[in-house]
Amino acid sequence: MSRVTRRAFTVAALSTLAITQAAAAAPAAPQPPGASRARRPRAAADEMRGMWLATVTNRDWPSRTGLSAARQRGELTALLDAAVRRRLNTVIFQVRPTADALWPSPYEPWSQWLTGTQGKDPGWDPLGTAVEEAHARGLKLHAWLNPYRVALHADPSRLVASHPARRHPDWVVPYGGKLYYNPGLPEVRAFVQQAMSDAVRRYPVDGVHFDDYFYPYPEAGRSFDDDAAYARHGGAFASRAAWRRDNIDRLVRETAAGIQRLRPGTQFGISPFGVWRNASTDTRGSDTKAGVETYDDLYADTRKWVREGWIDYIVPQLYWSVGQPAADYAKLVPWWARVARGSRTKLYVGEALYKAGDATQGAAWRDPDELSRHLALAEKYPEVRGHVFFAAKDVAADPSGAMARVVADHYRQPANAPR
Repeated sequence: MSRVTRRAFTVAALSTLAITQAAAAAPAAPQPPGASRARRPRAAADEMRGMWLATVTNRDWPSRTGLSAARQRGELTALLDAAVRRRLNTVIFQVRPTADALWPSPYEPWSQWLTGTQGKDPGWDPLGTAVEEAHARGLKLHAWLNPYRVALHADPSRLVASHPARRHPDWVVPYGGKLYYNPGLPEVRAFVQQAMSDAVRRYPVDGVHFDDYFYPYPEAGRSFDDDAAYARHGGAFASRAAWRRDNIDRLVRETAAGIQRLRPGTQFGISPFGVWRNASTDTRGSDTKAGVETYDDLYADTRKWVREGWIDYIVPQLYWSVGQPAADYAKLVPWWARVARGSRTKLYVGEALYKAGDATQGAAWRDPDELSRHLALAEKYPEVRGHVFFAAKDVAADPSGAMARVVADHYRQPANAPR
């Protein structure tokens, strides 16, 4: 989802792709001129309508560092109000963007994206407030946590002195100008689960959410230096790639089990990059020509997690237009529907609202109807249980009118999130 935010997340991947990457009483949204009238083959009573709310680099919130607690709180509740106006029902709030916290964590420092200084108390509790204010508006609140990213720079001395990455420098791998925890170390896996589970223990969150970062996106000419960890822990595996995938599988399974121990019924979901493998690599893969494949490049076997039922929901980031040559939305939706068919894992689709109206994204995204067509296409597949939009600032401002058209065509009535 910036450029260095969650979309620097996917923008970083797209650069390696073969492409450039309410309430019930609310009045009905007006039908924009020329908007398509979408069919609704199933009732809207059980449908994910979500938005990501990104905090890394102040992508969506707060608008800048150093604002007063009152101003930060006001901006946050305004975004929740925007979700209600658009008849959404779920907010996925990024509360651990870079091995830090947007709550008073005993394990990790306060996030720098609040005050501008890592470790500085902002004078209030953003996650606690977000849960309370979301629930007051009838919204579900999912805590979005990034497991392994430590910093968007490669200088450990810039981290606050008490940071776990400074106390345990052997846990950290510099790669591509950033710092990451090493997923191959069991002690790292145990620590990040402990740090993340603190949010579940403290707050009645409705879900826990991981994005697309596991092992980092590959960069040409660079290798992720986990030689020592592989020598110590990888002997039982046929290859380093198989060992890396097992490390991520363990994180997913153990996190799911930990959430249910702490707060039974809390959902656990993941929003991976949208291509598991190309069919040219694996006959089970999608009819795509992506330059990044999560199985091979991020060591995330996203298809397996769905088929095995390890996660409650998956939100593949299908940030391409209908007809896009390298990764066609119209081909990826049915592929993911087949993957989810017969599993316990609910399928939602991640939508690139941030691209709508952006002249640099190609002709399709200049058409305000593009996203509405996505939802109409997805309605043909009963496995698709809803959509999540990147991201909150775009939901609120909607400069191209694309979100208004989605609401007019598809969200005329409120809907409950799937259970």
